[in-house]
Order: sequence, then structure tokens, then C-alpha cells
Amino acid sequence: MLKKIIQKVDRLFIFFEDWSLMLSVCIALTVAMANVLLRKLTNEVNLYWSDEVVRKTIYFSTYVGCIVAVRGRSLIRIDALPQLVPGLKKPLTMFAHLATLVFSGAMVYLGWSMTVMMYEDEYARTASLQIPEWIFYAVLPMMGVMMFFRTLLVMVEDWKEGAVN
Repeated sequence: MLKKIIQKVDRLFIFFEDWSLMLSVCIALTVAMANVLLRKLTNEVNLYWSDEVVRKTIYFSTYVGCIVAVRGRSLIRIDALPQLVPGLKKPLTMFAHLATLVFSGAMVYLGWSMTVMMYEDEYARTASLQIPEWIFYAVLPMMGVMMFFRTLLVMVEDWKEGAVN
């Protein structure tokens, strides 16, 4: 029963990660290209808000990309030492997982604090589009929770495969 729930949550995360990354990159690319084309083809038309949209989508895709990096086991870690001393692979892998859990916990705590702070500030809005900033800060605790869950799944997989004892 618990395994089925975890698998469903995992599939939901995969769907969210893949589609939101694809959508955010498409939005950034479309807006940036439209602005460049309008600037080059006309001297009068300029999308004053395009830089803001591109910055916010890159911000979003960076943090969601962290979750995908955990899923793909692509986070930065100590590679050379376990190859030189194979006995260190297990402890260093566990250390990397624990460091990721600490980082994700910090992202939840600090991200939530900053989201609440931005929510309470009625003047905290983006410069051109006047979107409330708390919406963008809400990505941080969401990313932290998803990254924590992903890291736990990877730890369990490593444990079952015997990579970490």
C-alpha cells in the first residue's frame, strides 16, 4: 500500500518536473526571441517586460532542475576519492545524501520564511509586470520538499542495491 502511494507521488513529481521545465524553457525562449525579433525588425516596438519574464523562468527552472538532478543522481559530489579508495564510496554517498537532506530542509525553512515575508509586504511586486514576489519565493519551499522526498527515494534505492550499508 505504502509502495503504491510512493510510486504515485513519484510519477506525479516526474510529470511536474518534466512539464514545468519544458514549459518554462519554452516561455523564456519564446519571449526572448520575440523581443529580439521585434527590436531588430522594428525600431519602435520593444517588450519592456521580456527580461523580467526570462529572469523569473530561469530562476524557476534552476530550482526545479535541482530536483531533477537528484532524480538523475547528477548533483555535484566527491567522485575522485571513491575511485581511488573504493571503501569510501558508501560513506561518501551517505554523506552526500545527508548533505542534500540538510540543504533541502534549509530551503524549506528559509524559503517559507521569505515567502511569508514577501506575502506580508504589499509593495513587493516585480518591476514591470507587478506580479507579487511571494509567488516566485514560493518555489523555494516547494523545491525543498520535493528535493527532500527525492533524496529519500534515492537513499532507499541505494540501500536496496547495496550501495550504502
